Parts: sequence; structure tokens; C-alpha cells
Amino acid sequence: MVKVAVVTGGGQGIGEGIVKQLASDGFSVAVADLNKDNATKVAESVGNGSKGYYVDISNHDDMFKLVDDVVKDFGKLDVFVNNAGIAQIAAIVDANPEEITKIFNINVNGTIYGVQAAAQQFKKQGKGGKIINACSIAGHQAVELLGIYSATKFAVRGITQAAAKELAKDKITVNAYCPGIVLTPMWDQIDAAMAKIYDRPLGETKQEYIDSIALGRGEEPADVANLVSFLADEKSNYITGQSILVDGGINYV
Repeated sequence: MVKVAVVTGGGQGIGEGIVKQLASDGFSVAVADLNKDNATKVAESVGNGSKGYYVDISNHDDMFKLVDDVVKDFGKLDVFVNNAGIAQIAAIVDANPEEITKIFNINVNGTIYGVQAAAQQFKKQGKGGKIINACSIAGHQAVELLGIYSATKFAVRGITQAAAKELAKDKITVNAYCPGIVLTPMWDQIDAAMAKIYDRPLGETKQEYIDSIALGRGEEPADVANLVSFLADEKSNYITGQSILVDGGINYV
């Protein structure tokens, strides 16, 4: 029987790469995104009966409705990938309350809601399941001007560990992937903001980070998707509570 995976933020960037890989692995993928048109285009491009959905991950009811809709359409759920998130470039002393609230609502609350909604469905099914969260190298070591973002990703590590402990009895594994310098529009935005703050040419900051990577190149969404593919597979059944670095050799733990 075909397995079913949800990928939030699946309409672009890393999420799109994950959708493509999981579809290649044989999953029917529920591609969920704030931009439903993008989600639908990606779903149609990968086939396997995949379908696009709208979701605002910062909205508790939206996340539960997403899971309900997916189960109505596909009959079950096997894997939930909490991929969607945002970055925010600002010194901690300059971050305003609205910006702080927004990024925590999306990156932290959204992850919690995804865990809650997926776990509820997995418990109903009684056959276990896999929850895979988006962390970051910034969740292992904080980055200047990405301090608030780093805090949200440290939170994701904590959520992942606690949920793994709480859900193990239900045979639900919870893990996270921690990308580095991924060549997506998000890193272009980070580079542009840092160029303005530091008064340096566009591309210079990103290149400095890339130059620090042991394997000598920037990361592609497929590099992240390969790890997610493993975490979504039965081969990873004895792994839980881990936030795994996939950064080409930036951080070492």
C-alpha cells in the first residue's frame, strides 16, 4: 500500500526538494503551503497522486484540519514533515516584539501544532508513525544577526527530544534535520540583509559561509531531502529524538 507523507512549506525551497525525493521514494505527498497554487504545482509535477493543500502553520486549527483533510483524501498518514519556517535577520537588541512574536508563532508554535496533529492521527491509527522537524545549524550554535531565529531552532531541538520521549510508547519516532547554507531564496534574503547591515557587496556574506564548509560547496535542497528520505524510511526505525546535522561540515558534535 502506498505510504502518505505531509510536507509543510512544500511549495518551494527545501520543502519542494523533500517533496520530490519522497515522491521518488514512492510516497503520495500532501504538499502543504501558505501559497496553495505553488503547493498544487509541485504536487502535480511529482505525481503519485500527490495533492496541494493550503496551510498556515502558525494556526492551530489549520494544522489539525490539514491532517484531517489528508486522511479524508488518502485514508491514512505515515509521515509528517514539519518543514515550513522563516528566518529573521536582526540583532537581538534591535528585534521588535512583533517580529519576535511572528517568528516564534511560525517556527516554534507551528512545529508544536504539527507534532500534536500528526501524533493524534498516528495514535488513532495505532501503527506508529514518523514526525520529522526542521531544525538548523543555528539550532546547534547560534549565529549573529540570526539570534532570534537561532532561539527558535534551539526550541525545535527541545520539542523534538521531548516529543520523542513522550511518543515512543506509541511507536512514533520524532527526529529533526539541521541544514546549513542551502542555496535557496531564503539564503539570498539573509545575504541581502547582511549586505545592507555590514555595507558589503551582495553575495559576499553567503560566499564566506560557503567557504567555511569542509566539503567545499553550498548545500542543495536534495542534500537535505536525502536525509529526510532516510528518516521517513523503515531503516531509521531505531532512531528517535535526534537533530541531525546535514551541513557539509560546518558544525561538529
